[in-house]
Amino acid sequence: MTKTARTYAGALYDLALDEQLTDRILSDLQLVRTVFQENPDYRKLMSEPSIQKNEREALLDEAWRSNIHLYTLNFMKLLCDNGTLNQIADCESEFRRRYNSDHGILEVHVTSAQPISDEMKNKLQEKLEKNTGMKVNLSICIDESLIGGIRLEYSGKELDGTVRHHLDSIAHILHA
Repeated sequence: MTKTARTYAGALYDLALDEQLTDRILSDLQLVRTVFQENPDYRKLMSEPSIQKNEREALLDEAWRSNIHLYTLNFMKLLCDNGTLNQIADCESEFRRRYNSDHGILEVHVTSAQPISDEMKNKLQEKLEKNTGMKVNLSICIDESLIGGIRLEYSGKELDGTVRHHLDSIAHILHA
C-alpha cells in the first residue's frame, strides 16, 4: 500500500463519512477496481501519458458519470490528474480498511486445498465471529498444492493448518 493511496483514500473516506456516503463510495470503488482488474487495457489507456489529461478525464466522465457518485468520479479524475489512477486498487483497499475498522468487520482470507462446503464455511465464520467479537467476511481461494487443510490470514496473523505447512515444518526440523 502506497502512501499516496493511504492519503488520498483516507481523505475520500473522511469526506464520505461526513456526508454519510461510506456505503455508496465503497460500493463505487469496488466496482471501479473490478472493472480495472478485468480490463487491463482500459486501465492502461487511462494511465497513458500520451493522452492529454483533460481527454482522459472526459473519458472517465463519459464512462462513469451515470454509474457512480460524483465524489467517486471526481476522486478518479484527481488520481488521473496526478498520474496515480493506477493506484485505484490500493485506494479501494485503504477505503475498505477504514470502513471495516469503523464497522467492526474483519476480513479473513481462507486458503484451502479443496472447495469448502457452505456448512463448513458457515461454521468457520461463526467460530471466528465468536472468537473475535467482529463480523467476519470470508474470502476463499483454492490452492491444491496445500495437499489438505486450510490457512487463515487476518489482521497480520496467519493460522496455517495445512498439510504442506506441516510437511515443510518436518523438513525444516530434519535439516536443522
